[in-house]
Amino acid sequence: MLPREASNRRRLLRWFISSATFSVPQAAGPIAFSLVTLSLTGDASHGAAIILAMTLAQVAGAIPVARIGRNLPAAAFLKLLVGIRTAALVLIAALAAGEASLIWLILAAAVGGSVSGAAHGFLRAVLNQLTPAARLPRALGIAATLNELTFVLAPVAASGLGTVSPVFAVLALAALGAAPMLLVPQASSTPIEGALHAGGPVLTPSILLWLMCAAAGGATVAAIEIGAVALALSFGYDPALAAMFTVPLCLASVTGGIWVSLRNRMATRTAVVIQLSIMTLGAALAALELSVSITILGAVLVGSVLAPLGTHYSLILDTLAPPQRRAEVFALLRTANSVGVIFASAVLTMVSLSVALIAVASLMLIATLTVGIALKGRRARPG
Repeated sequence: MLPREASNRRRLLRWFISSATFSVPQAAGPIAFSLVTLSLTGDASHGAAIILAMTLAQVAGAIPVARIGRNLPAAAFLKLLVGIRTAALVLIAALAAGEASLIWLILAAAVGGSVSGAAHGFLRAVLNQLTPAARLPRALGIAATLNELTFVLAPVAASGLGTVSPVFAVLALAALGAAPMLLVPQASSTPIEGALHAGGPVLTPSILLWLMCAAAGGATVAAIEIGAVALALSFGYDPALAAMFTVPLCLASVTGGIWVSLRNRMATRTAVVIQLSIMTLGAALAALELSVSITILGAVLVGSVLAPLGTHYSLILDTLAPPQRRAEVFALLRTANSVGVIFASAVLTMVSLSVALIAVASLMLIATLTVGIALKGRRARPG
């Protein structure tokens, strides 16, 4: 019994490391690609085009790619998708080293992004085969904490490596992002026969409700992180001090992940509505731009419930998704978050910072009210 428990813990540890390193390209990409385009074109802003291509491709490819692997072992298909993404990142580095045209880097990024959403779905599906349902909240809390640490440390590492060589920085994030190919343990279950034609919709009203919340939350976090430089400037500070908004958000998120891990329970309906309300309040405080301290408080409130809400979305979708289509639903969850990021990026590009923050806070308010009304209706329904 003891050797088996030790083996299970090692397999789970490998999954945690895989989950943390899987996010490295997304976390370090904006800085690494900006440094690459700066060296190629003299304009760092062109790095945003690479990230946009990668994100749009992720949204477009999540479900089609996930369906291709529906009848295959989750771990094996995950490793294939990570391999494709790694090859695309290495190709970007090679093209940058050869001073290729920016369009080729964008196309390579799109290839890598097209499999990223589905890969995340299969990575999450593997966790179901490694952890009993009773321990899933703790495992997801730990994963969320490690993910936040990745998003804190990876950009710093990319910036440091990029000053030496932008191409080396891209190769480094490709290598770290490839870790799941070596570390993800083989799933013990076998693919479900006939799953390719199995019934069960993945876009039911209940699933769409939580995907909408994930998108709104993704937009809220992205608006603060992307708009951090503009926020610093609006208060009369140097752009380098943008970290005074993003770091507290990340630290609060790490704390939230630790809390989820220690609690190891799925949140109640009331708790979820309260957490959504806290995120809405945080978004509103940031949008008001009353003072630096109030805006930082808003960022902390948003970050404090980021991990608990993300864990709840994952757990509730686990119960709502047809068993043979969980990877697709988890891919949709990642896609919903990306849609939120795209929305925040778009409004920040098209309108002023103040208007963009108000739009994102309004979206968060709509999501909170919708969940509150939906859960109240279910509670009032007999049975």
